[in-house]
Amino acid sequence: MAETRGAIARLVDYFADLPGIGRKSAERLAYHVLRMSNQEAIAFAEAIRAVKEKLHPCKTCFNLAERDECDICLDRRRNRTQLCVVEQVRDLLALEQAGAYRGLYHVLQGRVSPLEGVGSASLTIDRLVERVRLGEVREVIMATTPNVEGDATALEISTRLAGLPVEITRLARGLTVGASLEQANREMLADALSGRQRLT
Repeated sequence: MAETRGAIARLVDYFADLPGIGRKSAERLAYHVLRMSNQEAIAFAEAIRAVKEKLHPCKTCFNLAERDECDICLDRRRNRTQLCVVEQVRDLLALEQAGAYRGLYHVLQGRVSPLEGVGSASLTIDRLVERVRLGEVREVIMATTPNVEGDATALEISTRLAGLPVEITRLARGLTVGASLEQANREMLADALSGRQRLT
């Protein structure tokens, strides 16, 4: 019996470590797993294992991918002259769910944050500059978080892209200052994309 309680406690601890999951919610999730059939529980565990073993950053845009490149980069129907720069994969997913953008992406894997020891060298900015230098991209859309760190990241990128034949725009400020893209609803994101402004 002690072993059973120990196993449940460990599962609760793992769920409680997830962002946005409190202790009570973690307990409910753990007991839900306990009520699953063996087949369902094994399928659940297999899905977690597959995500960890099969997914890796896309070699082109740093989105999650099971192959060398992600599905978005491989989709020849996307507008390859537009490149939307986001901080994290979850921001990309939020924009895709909004359904208002059909170009390509570049995931920075973070944002410039001196207080946290994150400089531009820790991000994928060098790879972004390389992509723009290839000449196919005509517009770079900055979709960084509208706060001090997001703006500093956008400024760093625009400085690095200065002199290249590309227009740099940023999402319209219909987004609440400080709000992340994943917190915005579909209509807000669509409006921010359609009303994007040139970054000077």
